[in-house]
Amino acid sequence: MTRPSRPRFARSLLQQALTCAVFGALGLTLPLAASAASPACEAKRAEIEASLADAQARGQAQRARGLKKALDANTSNCTDASLAKARDADIRAAQKEVAEREADLSAAQRKGDADKIARRQAKLDDARAELERVSRPLAQ
Repeated sequence: MTRPSRPRFARSLLQQALTCAVFGALGLTLPLAASAASPACEAKRAEIEASLADAQARGQAQRARGLKKALDANTSNCTDASLAKARDADIRAAQKEVAEREADLSAAQRKGDADKIARRQAKLDDARAELERVSRPLAQ
């Protein structure tokens, strides 16, 4: 006969409580730096929480689930190094997009089609705005 297992949430709370009790009894504490998130991680968390609240208010359940997953990942794995790496990747992708849009605009200008030029210019402006957005540092 197998005994019913506890839900994962209950097990993790029990494990945390036992760990705290053991370390507390031994007079051991975790370093404060390990438990305190960096300002950049806190800013990213606040950004995700704001997006999550917006998605929930608009009834966007799938987006909200994705943001909840991102919030959980941020809470458990966020480091300044990981944020810097992700930001650098976003900047490179935005720079590539701007270069592609500039090439598209140049081709449209060579052909002389005013409608295409206007559309390509608008897309280039959007790509530049995105590059500017990802280039801004997180609020500290």
